[in-house]
Amino acid sequence: MDTFDMNRRQALITGGLGALSLGMPGMVLGRDQMNASGNAIAADKSCIFVLLCGGPSHIDTWDMKPDAPTTIRGPYNPIATKVPGMRINEMHTELAKVTDQFMLINSMTHPGAISNHFDAMHNLLSGQSERRVAQGVPDDQPYIGSFVAKYKPSKRNMVSNAWLIKCVGPPVFCAPNIGIGGYLGSAYAPVFVGSEKNHPALDTFAPPEIFDPVDENRMARRRELLTDIESPVLSRDGRGVDWANLREKGYDALTRKEGRDAFLMDREPAQVRDRYGRHPLGQNLLLARRMVEAGVRFVTVNGWTGQAPHDTAGPPSSSWDMHGGNMGMGDAFGNGSYGMGFCLPRLDQALAALLGDLKERGMLKKTLVVVMGEFGRTPNVLTQSPPGRQHWPSCFSAILAGAGIAGGGVYGKSDKHGAYVTGSPVRPEELAATIYHALDIPLNAPQANTGVSRPLTTGQPVLRLFG
Repeated sequence: MDTFDMNRRQALITGGLGALSLGMPGMVLGRDQMNASGNAIAADKSCIFVLLCGGPSHIDTWDMKPDAPTTIRGPYNPIATKVPGMRINEMHTELAKVTDQFMLINSMTHPGAISNHFDAMHNLLSGQSERRVAQGVPDDQPYIGSFVAKYKPSKRNMVSNAWLIKCVGPPVFCAPNIGIGGYLGSAYAPVFVGSEKNHPALDTFAPPEIFDPVDENRMARRRELLTDIESPVLSRDGRGVDWANLREKGYDALTRKEGRDAFLMDREPAQVRDRYGRHPLGQNLLLARRMVEAGVRFVTVNGWTGQAPHDTAGPPSSSWDMHGGNMGMGDAFGNGSYGMGFCLPRLDQALAALLGDLKERGMLKKTLVVVMGEFGRTPNVLTQSPPGRQHWPSCFSAILAGAGIAGGGVYGKSDKHGAYVTGSPVRPEELAATIYHALDIPLNAPQANTGVSRPLTTGQPVLRLFG
């Protein structure tokens, strides 16, 4: 093990906390947390992955088909954007102003025709098209955030991998390995932040206990005691210096306030919070930006937009599962919790604010933003009343921005009804490889100390997405 690569277990021990909270997920401490002057160094590349749980309709959002029959194109019209030729849903009035900052992919596909949330989300987050369990092999593939935590751990924060609002409600929406880190182990699983009753749009929002303040006086006394014990040893054996340095870094990580301060949402100016929107998605994207600023490497944001005041039936993990009346979810084109009239304006506001804010702060060059669901929706609008669309894995859309991704373009193409990809398909494998490439993680990164020789993904990055 490299002297300065350690997980939270080691940090707790070396910092003098003994065996408290051993094995906490997501706690992976990186190297070189401070420069020679003792100041925290700037974060390396990070990723904010906005997961629109449930699967939004690509035909009603970013791959519209205005010339198709009404039974396919739906009720919405496309609008012009800042990029000539790129047209998106008429409710994306703010997003239309920042299309020059992102690349729109209209050729995402699950080639295995996975049509249930559980498997589609697993494939998307693991970077593979087929579940290995179907071949008789335990499917313990880690998810992208876990690999990022392993190969690019935070330099300034105990947390490298976080998930804002874990999927709740029906377990069908929870991918199997999100809480365990796959074969990498729990140290690389995400730290879950918030819930439907505890999110940053609420005045009562509270961070996880792991961010509670440390008793620094008690820690200082333990550090002095350890120093007294170690001093005779260090004077005899220079090899002990490395261990002492390691302990100091653990102490520093546990007492630094950056991670805790990220959750103090009231420190943001009111106009910034209003810009993102005072709803769960808006404030979670703002929190994600603050966490990246504090050094968190990978932040997954549940795309829950909240519940409509007049319709509180929608579970907070699947705003975008818009089946309509056949599953009792109301009008997919209406203003209820499962309606695009409610959800799309909130996504528009929050995502445009995030992209604009990152650019203005000079963070977009080092922050990859990914926005997508686990699949798309059927080209045909369901005929029942109220209307909706079913799952459709063969073709869907994604937005990528930042960290070298070229802005102002459309990659890939679907057929005239948005049913199938007709050019430049992007599978979960290519998406994962593109994310790793953007974050400077080699695809052939050594799987040291895992007992596994499988690659991070079998795909190759889509280099044409980069500027």
